[in-house]
Amino acid sequence: MYFIENQSTGVNPHNDLSPRDSTKIITDHVIKGVELAKKHNLPDRIIDFIRTHHGTSSTYYFFKKEQELNPDTKVDIKKFQYQGPIPFSKETAILMMCDAAEAASKSLKTPTAQSISNLIDKIFDKQMADNQFLNSDITFREIKIIKKVVKKKLMNIYHLRVEYPE
Repeated sequence: MYFIENQSTGVNPHNDLSPRDSTKIITDHVIKGVELAKKHNLPDRIIDFIRTHHGTSSTYYFFKKEQELNPDTKVDIKKFQYQGPIPFSKETAILMMCDAAEAASKSLKTPTAQSISNLIDKIFDKQMADNQFLNSDITFREIKIIKKVVKKKLMNIYHLRVEYPE
């Protein structure tokens, strides 16, 4: 229930938590995922995917909320980041992109081809600006192709057609 894509009742439990507590709950899913994978003897390669799928990205929403609540304090972004590491293969980088895109798309109230395209551009650009792909040996050309595929797949999921100019 702490992840917006799982909130079907309209009740958001984060409304009753501090931004720091919310961040801890959200970021801990990676640690718990790794523990669960180890408990069930999943291969190390799968555990690598779990460990890196958020890299060192931040829970930016909660970071901004903390800033709003404490306007006279310098809020440290590091307190709102996943522990990492950042992806270290093309495959782990692709998982990061797809996971972020799919989760964020569920936050669109009325998805359109344009809103999906803009959202995916924003997500991928932020991941690149945050240097999440530095260790993954992925090229700009490959990222561009992945971006195109993700947009197309999300439009298929939401049964959208590209809006052509008149």
